[in-house]
This record gives sequence, C-alpha cells and structure tokens, in this order.
Amino acid sequence: MFIVVGLGNPGREYEQTRHNIGFLAINALAEAHGVKIDHLKFNALTATTVIGTEKVLLMKPQTYMNNSGEAVGEAARFYKVPPENILVISDDVTLEPGTLRIRRKGSAGGHNGLKSIINHLSSDGFPRIKIGVGDRVHPNEDLADHVLGKFAREDIDLMNETIKKAVAAADLIVKGETAEAMNLYNTKKKKNKENEDTPV
Repeated sequence: MFIVVGLGNPGREYEQTRHNIGFLAINALAEAHGVKIDHLKFNALTATTVIGTEKVLLMKPQTYMNNSGEAVGEAARFYKVPPENILVISDDVTLEPGTLRIRRKGSAGGHNGLKSIINHLSSDGFPRIKIGVGDRVHPNEDLADHVLGKFAREDIDLMNETIKKAVAAADLIVKGETAEAMNLYNTKKKKNKENEDTPV
C-alpha cells in the first residue's frame, strides 16, 4: 500500500496560493484516477484508488501546514505503511516556477510541513515531489506573505503544466519507477544553495 500526501492549508482563503500547490497536484492526481478527495479521515480529506497494482490512499491534511505530520503519522500507523511508501507533494521556494525536484528521502530543507511529517514518522526516508513556486522578488518581502500569495497570472499556465508532470511522476513513483521519474522530471537543480534552509 502507498500513501500519497499533498500539502497545503485548508480554507477558501488559501486556495490557489503557492503554499497550496501540493493540494492542487493531488486534486489533479485524484481526477486522473477518477476519484474525489472528500472523505474525512485521520484529520484529512482522503480518497482511495489503485495505481498500477498498489492500493493508494490520497490525503490532504486539514491540520494546517505546520502540523501536517499529525494526519500522515496517524494514517501510516493505522495502515502500517513504511516511510518509503509515503509520497509527499509540496511547494519549494528554492526552485523556479515550473520545475520539479524528486528525492527519495532527505531533510525538511526548512519546509515546516515536511518537518512535521519527519517528526511524526521519526524518519526522513520518504520520497517527495517538490514543485517550484519561486522565491521572493524582493528580499525584504516576508516569506509567509510570499508563499501565501497567489501565482502571477503569467505563471498559471506554466504551473498547470507542472502539475501534470507531478501527477505523471507520482504515478511512476507508486509503481516503483522512482529512478525513471527522476530522470524525466528532475529538470533543474536548486537555484541557490544558501536558500535551502530558508524556513517556510
């Protein structure tokens, strides 16, 4: 069994914001598999589907970003799913809009949602798809304001295409083809090494 988690914040005011790109991607994944994420369980909106031969629980934690690990940890314990079978889709400010970074495991990189999941799983050994949302244009801009802002109009088509790539990558990862997903969709490296630990 696999758990695929899209990270974001619940509530209408957060829809279509940079920080909610994980929600947008997992909604697209659910649509591609003919299901709707609308069943409340583990303090998350969930749906079940099959990808390849794997039963998959799709999750959108409703705990707000900083506590995402509560829902993920509860589901993982209930179904006895190991970290390597938990795929997390999140935003990344150190990647340019339109780029993806797929990793088999790793640190939170300053992302509070990933940090919470690592804490609740007691492991950083879960795969993740990071979707670039771009950094602040002005260094003095508050990072929270940036990630909770909406995409510029000129970036919307680009982000929709990127979400399609994230969906395709998620399918490959669940099917055990992580290396193939990385080869196809790891388009660019980190924009700036110094930004890797910028809190989000």
